Amino acid sequence: MKCIDIHTHIIPENVPHWAQRFGYGGFINLDHHKAGCARMMIDGKFFREIQSNCWDPQARIRDCDHHHVDMQVLSTIPVLFHYWATAQDAYDTSRFFNDHIASVCAEFPNRFVGLGTIPMQSPSLAIKELERCVKQLGLYGVEIGSHVNDWNLNDPNVLEVFAAAEKLNAAIFVHPWDMMAKEKMPKYWLPWLVGMPAETSLAICSMIFGGVFEKFPKLRVAFAHGGGAFPSSIGRIEHGFNVRPDLVAVDNPVSPKNYMGQFWFDSLVHDPDMLKFIVKLAGENAVCLGTDYPFPLGELQPGRLIKNSRFNKTVKQKLLWDNAWNWLRGHEVKTTPGRLLTNPFSKRNKEDEVRE
Repeated sequence: MKCIDIHTHIIPENVPHWAQRFGYGGFINLDHHKAGCARMMIDGKFFREIQSNCWDPQARIRDCDHHHVDMQVLSTIPVLFHYWATAQDAYDTSRFFNDHIASVCAEFPNRFVGLGTIPMQSPSLAIKELERCVKQLGLYGVEIGSHVNDWNLNDPNVLEVFAAAEKLNAAIFVHPWDMMAKEKMPKYWLPWLVGMPAETSLAICSMIFGGVFEKFPKLRVAFAHGGGAFPSSIGRIEHGFNVRPDLVAVDNPVSPKNYMGQFWFDSLVHDPDMLKFIVKLAGENAVCLGTDYPFPLGELQPGRLIKNSRFNKTVKQKLLWDNAWNWLRGHEVKTTPGRLLTNPFSKRNKEDEVRE
């Protein structure tokens, strides 16, 4: 069965020293302290160790071949969103990262497709870069954070970007970042274990209760980590909507459960029962393989949870391949070998097209 992973992260091997360029700190730079390894550093402090598969496409391809993953959807690491920076600086860094992702996709068009990053703190610059991502770079959409500084994803400023994405037929991948209450979670990796799932639920609830899917019915949104805490909380969320509409249904009178199947979850839940539940909740057409490659909190054997599930072959193929393309492209895609799957706005030559 063919397999595409919608949730993978990449960084250029060489990143400019943004802090020196812009005159203030908070940016990542890489310390290549030994062959095949680099430390991600923020203002001289260690953030994370990464290996060459985080920047080297050939290393990624070897990993993909080992795990029988045909394609990866590339997106930046959320710590590189830079929403906290000045808008112009975030715009400049976004262009750098997007050019890099586009170059990898152009070099290996049968193995990678890409999502860009955009400076969400400035809707005008975000839309400008979104248009460049789709129309010039041939990317399929963008990855955004679960919030934008003080804006949740129902904020009018964010709605401007969603309107542009719908017009451009661009896919949106929502990934948690800058986790809430992290100052209360200094130990046990709790921001990643507790904060991230809560962030994704915040994003989904903000979009549902804010009427985003009513305003933009053609908007295609996928949420990381199996929707975070949202699926396991849907009963409470729905109950709150029903018993306190004066507090919950103030901007949108539509029941939250009505939106199940109108957006996508990735499959990164680490538990067979939870995978079965999110497929039942969202429907077999609205869950896609996602692994968080190449990070240790991801699915370390990509696709194994789906392949070892008790779903029939047809459902497995949807989860591993078909649903991802429906999200990326916006219409049903049947797995016909050899058919070309291309971004309609892409200016690439035919040899750069992605072959199914």
